[in-house]
Amino acid sequence: QVQLVESGGGSVQAGGSLTLSCSASADTYRNYYMGWFRRAPGKEREGVATICTGSGSTSYADSVKGRFTISRDNRKNTVYLRMNELKPEDSAMYYCGAVPKAEGCHTWRAYNTWGQGTQVTVSS
Repeated sequence: QVQLVESGGGSVQAGGSLTLSCSASADTYRNYYMGWFRRAPGKEREGVATICTGSGSTSYADSVKGRFTISRDNRKNTVYLRMNELKPEDSAMYYCGAVPKAEGCHTWRAYNTWGQGTQVTVSS
């Protein structure tokens, strides 16, 4: 069973930074790609950033390019999202998502397994 454990959310002022973490079992990390998604109140869940854990290739939503950085630590089976220059519109529940590797790491529509989510609130 795929289990994703997120941490690192919180409340910050605009311009601040947060780092989210998503950890998985070794088996999950070996067989799935992981990435970050978010859902703001009244909106659909949207992709934020994904990473190919082997090559390190990354993909970002246009709204976060240059501000957010996704990274991974293959020894810890963990994917991170460093968020800088946070804006109020970044406020959302952030979810770690997973997709079987056969689907491709940047096929955002194929992500179908989710962690419990971690709340990020950015005040102006």
